[in-house]
Amino acid sequence: MQLTVVKTFISRFLILILSFGLVIFSTNMWGSEGKGTISIVIANAAIVSFFSSIFAGSSTSYFASKFKTEQILVYSYIWSVCMGILIPVIFSFADIQAKYLMYLIGISVFSALLSVNVNLFIGKQNIRLFNVYTILQQLVHILFIVFFIYILEQKDVSVYFGAQICCLALLFLTSFFQVIRECKISDLSLSKQVFKSMFEYGWKTQLSAFIQFLNYRLSFYFLEHFEGIGSVGIFSIGITFSEAIWTITRSIAVILYSDVVNSKSSEESILKTKSSLKLSFILMLIFLLGIIIIPGSVYEMIFGRAFRGTKEIMLLLSPGILAIAISDMIGYYFSGIKELRILNVKSIVGLVITLVFSFLLIPKYGIFGACIVTTLSYSVSALLLFLKFYRSTEFRIQDYLITKEDIRLVKEKLIKK
Repeated sequence: MQLTVVKTFISRFLILILSFGLVIFSTNMWGSEGKGTISIVIANAAIVSFFSSIFAGSSTSYFASKFKTEQILVYSYIWSVCMGILIPVIFSFADIQAKYLMYLIGISVFSALLSVNVNLFIGKQNIRLFNVYTILQQLVHILFIVFFIYILEQKDVSVYFGAQICCLALLFLTSFFQVIRECKISDLSLSKQVFKSMFEYGWKTQLSAFIQFLNYRLSFYFLEHFEGIGSVGIFSIGITFSEAIWTITRSIAVILYSDVVNSKSSEESILKTKSSLKLSFILMLIFLLGIIIIPGSVYEMIFGRAFRGTKEIMLLLSPGILAIAISDMIGYYFSGIKELRILNVKSIVGLVITLVFSFLLIPKYGIFGACIVTTLSYSVSALLLFLKFYRSTEFRIQDYLITKEDIRLVKEKLIKK
């Protein structure tokens, strides 16, 4: 597992760099309003993905070792296309960036189809291909943006979405040929048991994930309503930084999930979860301290004068970022053992906090109010998850204390080739 963690960590670190590069470029290219538009459309695409992922998400990973790949693909692909078209059309009636409807459909369909293949790699413990495609999603997207802007000389913000569609379509086709060459046409079939099992597991996991996503993104819509699209662009920088940092710890979480799903020993799964918790905590502290000590003037120089409040945004968000990074490990553990109720409970509690305090704080304090609401929601939902894990496992205080041995192991993981 150790070498796998190292390779995945390296891949996620590359994604972190590429994500920051894309954020810096997009803010300088299209300004706060353009970044706000990108954030809202991508948030809409993420909402669509939760419906698509009932079959295309973790259910594909979970059942990859339990059902035939051919049976899984039939339902996952059909569902991905249907949801990728239907949900954006429904969205268009709400008139939330409706002029980008066709881009939203393209992103939603190809993102879901690619997700099927990537999650299949996770379920079969092919972490190498999972790492490759997660890196390529950032890298190829950037290459297409460069091509459209500097070769085709297109400057509109829609370039961002067109490039993303091309990227996702290309990667889906590539991964499709890798998946399908190991399949037998004769095994393609419709199975009531496969459909029922995938749907039941999928909607339960996605319900929690969707509610949690609303905790992550609902502030965007409140800000757009009360403060305008430009404020969304400024606030989204902090959220983008958060999610870029989470790619590091979620690389460990994905490996943990794959191990738990395929494990026959609950004791071994618990030990790996506790180890992952401590490793994630150490890594989060390192990255958060690095971001926090950067002077505010550096953020302004990189992103422009409109983003001069980025340092304060990061300071307010940092406790919540740390809380979610740690709770992700426990969430993947509970998902892996099919104990999904607690995931829904913690997400609903977080959503209630987001809704109530958004109405109270965002109209009064604007972007900083959104930061406070976000951190409060993250922290409370993470605490609920940790308490559940603590009560359901044998607790020893040393399991959660960082020792010299843990620090030594972290160093080994980071330098081992």
